Amino acid sequence: MKKTRFRLLFLLGFVALIGCSDEFSERTPLGRVSEGDTATADGVRGLLISAYNMVPGGGLTGQTWHNDIHNWVFNIASDDALKGTDAGDQPEQSFIEAYDFQAFNVHIRDKWRGLYKGVAATNNVIDNANAVEEGLSDAERQQIIAEARFLRGLFHFEARKMWRNPVYIDDETFSLNDLESTKVPNDREIWPFIEADFEAAASVLPDSQGDVGRPTSWAAKAFLAKAKMYQGWDDNGAANISKLQEAKTVLDDIVDNGPFTLVADFGDNFKVSTRNNSESIFEVQYALTGANADAANRGIGLAHPYTDPWGCCGFYQASQNLVNAYQTQDGLPLLDSFDDTDVLPDVDETTTLSTWTGPLDPRVDHTVGRPGILYKGGFKIYQVDFVRDLNYAGPWFSMKHVAEEENFGQGGWQVLSANNYRIMRLGMIYLWLAEAEVELGNLERARELVNMIRERAANPDAFRRAAIQGENRNDYTVLDEPAANYDIALYEDPWTDQDLARQAVRFETRLEFAMEGHRFFDLQRWGVSAEVLNAYIASESQHRAYLQGRSFTAGKHEFFPIPLEAIDRSALDGQPTLTQDPAY
Repeated sequence: MKKTRFRLLFLLGFVALIGCSDEFSERTPLGRVSEGDTATADGVRGLLISAYNMVPGGGLTGQTWHNDIHNWVFNIASDDALKGTDAGDQPEQSFIEAYDFQAFNVHIRDKWRGLYKGVAATNNVIDNANAVEEGLSDAERQQIIAEARFLRGLFHFEARKMWRNPVYIDDETFSLNDLESTKVPNDREIWPFIEADFEAAASVLPDSQGDVGRPTSWAAKAFLAKAKMYQGWDDNGAANISKLQEAKTVLDDIVDNGPFTLVADFGDNFKVSTRNNSESIFEVQYALTGANADAANRGIGLAHPYTDPWGCCGFYQASQNLVNAYQTQDGLPLLDSFDDTDVLPDVDETTTLSTWTGPLDPRVDHTVGRPGILYKGGFKIYQVDFVRDLNYAGPWFSMKHVAEEENFGQGGWQVLSANNYRIMRLGMIYLWLAEAEVELGNLERARELVNMIRERAANPDAFRRAAIQGENRNDYTVLDEPAANYDIALYEDPWTDQDLARQAVRFETRLEFAMEGHRFFDLQRWGVSAEVLNAYIASESQHRAYLQGRSFTAGKHEFFPIPLEAIDRSALDGQPTLTQDPAY
């Protein structure tokens, strides 16, 4: 394969290529490749990078958070997150938070738009790669097609999480010169096609890549396993044993033979300075330099604290329910009673140290901003001035996606970030495998895997340190002691009860991946959304009055409606080819 070393930087309108080769800097800007160039070797290479551009939510202008790969806008429908900010800003997010899913909601519409623009981009790559007659070796052609199929699988996977009956469009169906070619019915289950894309990619891609941001065979296997895990339970929560066994085979391969290890510090999964580390399997790449502000992560930009140094925008706050989940007793989670007692936000008015002395899992302060605790380990001590409207959405704010001070920048009302999105990492593999082992009856193996995650979380070197506020808001003194009463232990007693083991693994999954955009979809795939979220609404509405009277409807709200615009535009010979989810 013709090698030009570069780092893939995902942008919203084009891709910047950083490297030593003038060839890349002299190319036509991606997204503007002329039609005469696309069926050439260089044209196909450019089209592939353009397809990567769609991964973070590219293809949309302006309100990029609608299709952000992080899915934070849709995770506010989970028990982890609240819309936040204030009542009047982005009201269509409020409808999502309140389970009022409408087919004309612009966030739902733009998610469909962005994902299927990505699908079109990948099919365009495959069509042109197959058409090139000179300049591509067979090996490079096959790798380009494999990378495109990985991306196509990813886009369709994201669609299948969002919608019960999305459409699958492959390169045999797609034609850039025939807009009618993609008007096909959504009358078949698309999981088998998603799996086929990841399987094909895994069979061709190398075990490692010289270019950061390109998928490896391990990444393709990880997403293949994830697709199987999403088919592991039916809508009623009954396990699909054969599919979970298939997932276990792939997950075991990654654990036993893959090159990945857990990082010692849980917080290293969320820092700019520790991107692409030993735990990372696939990351969406971002950067922020004077020359490449457009390479920053804009899709998460609204989800930053309202105070300086960000100054905007206050979205994506954490729920009281989530904070309560980090309480422990004898170092273990309160699986049934965690929400009986509220972790309070009070701080000592003299020192600004948190006065909550109850035992907590240390991951809470890597996940949620709490008054009296250093935010992201720097900037300043978190106080309620981080929140736009304290009475509306409460005192807690999200943290994992925020960049360290030296790696963020102002984008006006849309804050820029250089922090990568770790969409696939080893911790996920361990806990998916633990889920499968529980259903397959291997409870002790599941306990072992969960304890590996908990042992890392218990590393005292990674605990947040206490800090005392100085006279200036940005002045503080860090103390040589933990910021809270951190108490986390391993599960020492053998697991003999499958129901209890299942509950423990799922609870661990929440603690480990909270606010990373997965919770709503985890509840969906387990078939427990209605049970969990209606209990959550009953509890959280005591704190957030605007949730009172809301409810989650089983069999409906697990998925979103297909956008009306997509149905209207699918018309062929006067009739739409797309049909709406029957629940809507």
